[in-house]
Amino acid sequence: MSRMSLAGRTAPETITLEAYAERAGTALACAFSNSAEFDAALIAARRAAGVYGPKRQRRQMLMTVSGVVAGLAVLAVSILLIG
Repeated sequence: MSRMSLAGRTAPETITLEAYAERAGTALACAFSNSAEFDAALIAARRAAGVYGPKRQRRQMLMTVSGVVAGLAVLAVSILLIG
């Protein structure tokens, strides 16, 4: 195997190698200072992607179920008072 030294390389190849070396050094750096920031960003990204589903639909379903239960309670009370 023959080895080429940096002196034998052309200028664009040397610049490319230097750029790769710089990126390799910064690739391990983390943009978040702690795990709480990372988790918050992860949850925000998942919400934006729609993973958790819309909150409005759950809230609307809860209100509908509450209305039906309240209506049945009124009906049951009225039957007990008449009967």
